[in-house]
Amino acid sequence: MKLGFNRHSVKRLFRLNLGLFIYGLAVAMVVNAHVGIPPWDVFAQGFSIQLHISYGIASIIVSSIVLIFWIPLKIKPGLGSIMNAILIGLWMDFWTPFLPKLDFYWENFGMFVLGMCTVAFATGLYITSNLGSGPRDGLMLGLTKTLGWKLWQVRTLVELVVLTIGWLMGGQVREGTLIFAICIGYLMQGSLKFFKYQPKKQK
Repeated sequence: MKLGFNRHSVKRLFRLNLGLFIYGLAVAMVVNAHVGIPPWDVFAQGFSIQLHISYGIASIIVSSIVLIFWIPLKIKPGLGSIMNAILIGLWMDFWTPFLPKLDFYWENFGMFVLGMCTVAFATGLYITSNLGSGPRDGLMLGLTKTLGWKLWQVRTLVELVVLTIGWLMGGQVREGTLIFAICIGYLMQGSLKFFKYQPKKQK
C-alpha cells in the first residue's frame, strides 16, 4: 500500500498510531488485572511452555502461523500489520509502570473489564485507518468475508478454539479468559460499527 505524503495520509498514520498506543494500554490493563489473560495469550503461553522458549518468541511464532492463514484468505499485510506486531508490545511495557496496584478482587476485575472494552475500541480505531490490520484481526476479518458470518460469531469461535488448545498446552486460564473469549467479538463488532467500518465483499 503506497502512501503519498499528504494531509490525508498523515491523519491515517496518526489514527493508526493512536489506536496502537491505546491498545497497548488496554492489554497492560487486562494482563495486570491478574484475573485471566486473553485466549490468544493463553495460546502463546502454551507454546512457550511446550517449546521451552520465552513468551516473546512464542508470540512471534503464533503471529507467523496466523499470517500464513492470510494466504488462502487472500489478505495482504499493510503498514499497520507490521506496526501492530512491533508497537503494541512496546506500548504495553510503557504503560505497565503507570497502572495502579489494586488489592481487592473487584477492583482488579473492574480494570480487566475496562481494559477489555478498550481493546475493542482501540481495534476499531486502528483498523479504520485502513493501513492494514494486525495478524489476528486480519484473520477474523478475512474469515468474516469468506464465510459470510457475523464478526462476533467468527471471533468467538476462533477465540474459543485457541483458548482450548492453549489450555491443553499448559496456558493459564481463569474467569477473565472465558469472559474475554465470549465478549470480545460483540465488543469488536460494536467498535467497528461505531467507526463506520465496512469490509469489502469478495468478488
